[in-house]
Amino acid sequence: MKRYILVIDQGTTTTRCIIFNNFGEIEWVEKKELRQIYPNPGWVEHNPDEIWDSVLITIKKSLESLNLKPKDITSIGITNQRETTIIFDRETGKPLYNAIVWQCRRSDTICEEIKDRGLEDFIHKRTGLVVDPYFSLTKLIWLLRNNLDLRKKIEKGEVGFGTVDTFLLYKLTKGKSFSTDFSNASRTMIFNINSLKWDEEILNKFDISKNILPDVKMSSSLFGITDKEIIGGEIPITSLVGDQQASLFGQLCLEEGMVKNTYGTGSFILMNTGEKKIFSKKGLLTTIAWGINEKVYYALEGSVFISGAVVQWLRDGLKIINSSEEVEELARSVDSTDGLYFVPAFVGLGTPYWDMYAGGLIIGITRKTTKAHIALAAIESIAFQTKEVIDVMENETKEKIKILRVDGGASMNNLLLQKQADFLNINVERPKILETTAFGAFLLSGLGIGVIEYENLKNFVKIDRVFKPSLEKEEFDKRYKQWKEAVSRSLGWRKVMM
Repeated sequence: MKRYILVIDQGTTTTRCIIFNNFGEIEWVEKKELRQIYPNPGWVEHNPDEIWDSVLITIKKSLESLNLKPKDITSIGITNQRETTIIFDRETGKPLYNAIVWQCRRSDTICEEIKDRGLEDFIHKRTGLVVDPYFSLTKLIWLLRNNLDLRKKIEKGEVGFGTVDTFLLYKLTKGKSFSTDFSNASRTMIFNINSLKWDEEILNKFDISKNILPDVKMSSSLFGITDKEIIGGEIPITSLVGDQQASLFGQLCLEEGMVKNTYGTGSFILMNTGEKKIFSKKGLLTTIAWGINEKVYYALEGSVFISGAVVQWLRDGLKIINSSEEVEELARSVDSTDGLYFVPAFVGLGTPYWDMYAGGLIIGITRKTTKAHIALAAIESIAFQTKEVIDVMENETKEKIKILRVDGGASMNNLLLQKQADFLNINVERPKILETTAFGAFLLSGLGIGVIEYENLKNFVKIDRVFKPSLEKEEFDKRYKQWKEAVSRSLGWRKVMM
């Protein structure tokens, strides 16, 4: 008999509701785009009420499309854009400010202050993270400094802080559950990944009250029950997991050394390191992959802020394509970039540079340059950035990565994946189910409710296509050196413009 698990996949640009059956097959996908708010250059916000509405709308349409009632759903899993920060009223659930999105750079001066105080190493050893506006802590500090009433509300115990998973859980349970999981907590720059608790010293150094923080639980566990008034029935919520960790689980990268890359708005390359933490000295993040069966597992992560978003820019900014799908055909119309390089540092650069002042650049333009050359250089920029992260991972772990598993919207681009295989000189595997973020939340929810057994997880691995390298090493080495030179010219650019 079929059983159904509903997954809420709340991403940066889109909210998806995906209903899986217990065999791991997708029964329905409903999605709704999310409005992006840019109040100032480098600032990115979402309206939390719009996030919530998009979740309700996609759930309702999914159930209606399959003629299902809430009682037909065995459990719910939630996966979400990470680091995005929401503060809300604990009594009403009403947002107290717009969600500050992970891409937002408004707290760059706060990061400079933290560095000037000599706290980089202090924070890194406790959280596994680097000091960057990317993470939730500096967004929260900004909110506290710029909302005078917030402190008073916090003192009265009226404020809840959380990433998107916490906010959605709170709303779905009508305020009965105020929790997050280990994977999301580890992205806030407030959570100690050694003690597995909110870090009291970090809270004290930045005058943050612990009473605004949610409980932290295993990624696969009972988080709460949906309130009848919200979606018409009581359904157990049995997984919360950050989107990139969900993808790692969904790709069945369950053994140490296995690596995946999700090509979404950005690219996020994660390596499973099992129950051991590896603290990087070269810009990788040490993060919690998930908590399951009362054990916590870790990962090394490389963060590329702009990958699929560069194609969106070609469409919406330059307007040289009408849809994202057109970029591959346009790029294939030329044999090479003709010496053109595109460094898409629209919001600075992540691993291995962590330069929040880097500026985007296109270099090598000649009279022969066409929009096709720019399109190809944009695709190659995604593969080059991934190559840089993989290089650091191999250097830090002293292990040669043999296979890269990929997913995300841009992984439908065959030219990109062939370039990736060529640049890495390893096989690149694309699964049949590209919704691996949601798939990971489905698996964790199924484990949490007992529909799926851990021993049977490997049965869910289904590969669509393997891309094999075909580029001569000498040719690539020359081009990689040129890419590195292009990147060096983008570093610190926004400081020059100040």
